[in-house]
Amino acid sequence: MQVVADVKEMQRLSEVWRREGKIISFVPTMGYLHEGHLALMKMARKKGDVLVISIFVNPTQFGPGEDFERYPRDMERDKQLAESVGVDVIFAPEVQDMYPEGYQTFVEVIEITKPLCGRSRPGHFRGVTTVVAKLFNIVKPHVAVFGEKDFQQLQVIRRMVKDLNMDVEVLGHPIVREKDGLAMSSRNVYLSPEERQAALRISRSLGVARELVAQGVREAPEVLRKVREVLTPDEGLKIDYVELRDPETLKEVSHINGPTLLAIAAFVGKARLIDNAIISPIEN
Repeated sequence: MQVVADVKEMQRLSEVWRREGKIISFVPTMGYLHEGHLALMKMARKKGDVLVISIFVNPTQFGPGEDFERYPRDMERDKQLAESVGVDVIFAPEVQDMYPEGYQTFVEVIEITKPLCGRSRPGHFRGVTTVVAKLFNIVKPHVAVFGEKDFQQLQVIRRMVKDLNMDVEVLGHPIVREKDGLAMSSRNVYLSPEERQAALRISRSLGVARELVAQGVREAPEVLRKVREVLTPDEGLKIDYVELRDPETLKEVSHINGPTLLAIAAFVGKARLIDNAIISPIEN
């Protein structure tokens, strides 16, 4: 396994592989890898001949007061984990190489970045789409794998790829959870034992919503009311948003007629956690 920091060297390697007819699979990450990341890499490994991951904590997707400086980092551990699942190259550029002095070009998707995390974190998705567009130009992948835990991000990337005619297939991987149901996230490391117990109410509330819909409840306000009741029995968890949206357009829905995204973001201690589920009514 190679670790490449230089942008031109990464582009050169990718050009060599493409000329050799090899399929390049790619998983972009911000590092501090966990089993969720490794699941994405295992999926990507099966989709191509060469597997590249990036490790880059992208400053442009963090807002003022967010956790860019304290975001967990451990490159040596990341190398070992990446190698264990067959990664061929880690692309780990420096910030000054991705955003050199005088940088002034950004990629922005408009409508589907407005709700949910886009409303709570202004500018976040502009940073995400910009860095992913740059990484696609550098790594030149045929296939890229993203986690469905960041469901809005996945849809935003798909929209960008479609709108800009990018020649890369974007695949989603189902959410990977801890044994207790908590969605895997690098930010879980921030949680104290008490905070973790509070965080478990997020995945529990998704199950409550599924049960309600299975029982025939179709009105979105009723489902959301019950979900909020599960989330807020005490002050250990602060809701950012709880919303039902169309999975493709991310437009708000008032009635659950088909597959519907239930998206949740909440603050637990220092951590902002997100989770989601696609909820479908049972057809008779």
